[in-house]
Amino acid sequence: MLKLNRITDYAVVVLAQMAREPGRLVTAPHLAQDSAMPMPTVAKVLKDLAREGVLVSERGAHGGYRLARPPGEITVLEIIRALEGPVSLTACVDGTEGNCDVESLCPMRGNWDRVNRAIRSALEGVSLADMAVPAMRFDLPPARAASGRVLEREPKPRVGRQQWPSQPEPASR
Repeated sequence: MLKLNRITDYAVVVLAQMAREPGRLVTAPHLAQDSAMPMPTVAKVLKDLAREGVLVSERGAHGGYRLARPPGEITVLEIIRALEGPVSLTACVDGTEGNCDVESLCPMRGNWDRVNRAIRSALEGVSLADMAVPAMRFDLPPARAASGRVLEREPKPRVGRQQWPSQPEPASR
C-alpha cells in the first residue's frame, strides 16, 4: 500500500488553508487553531516546509509564514518531496545501482521506472490550488427499506473542534 505519513497529510491541510489567502502572513498558533491540530505539529510542518522552500518565513513581532509561490505553482509532488524525500516505489528505480543483491538478474529492472514516472507525473499534475478547493458534497436521497419506509441515518456525534483520526472513517452507504 502506498501511504503518505501523517505529517505530510497535515502539511497539505495547513498549506491548503494558506492557499485560500496566498499573500497573507500567518502564524503557527493561528494555523493550529484554525485547523484544530496540535501547535507543535503545525510548527514542525511550517519549519520543514520553509527549509525546503515551499514557504517563506519572516521573523519578528509581526512575522509568520506565507507561500513562497502562488498555490497553482506548488505541486503535491513538491510537498511530498519536501517532507518525505524522493517519491520512489522500490530501491531500484531511476537508474540507481547497488541497492539490490539480485539487480543484474531481475526481470523487472527498468519496468518500475515507468510506474514511478507515472506516479510522479500524477502528483505533479495536482497543485496546491487544486487541493485548496473544498471537496464537493453530495446530498444522497434518503435510504429506503424494501417496504419503502425511509430509514433514519444515525447522526454523527459533534465535537467542539474537528478531530484528526489516524484512519479515515469508512464512507457510509
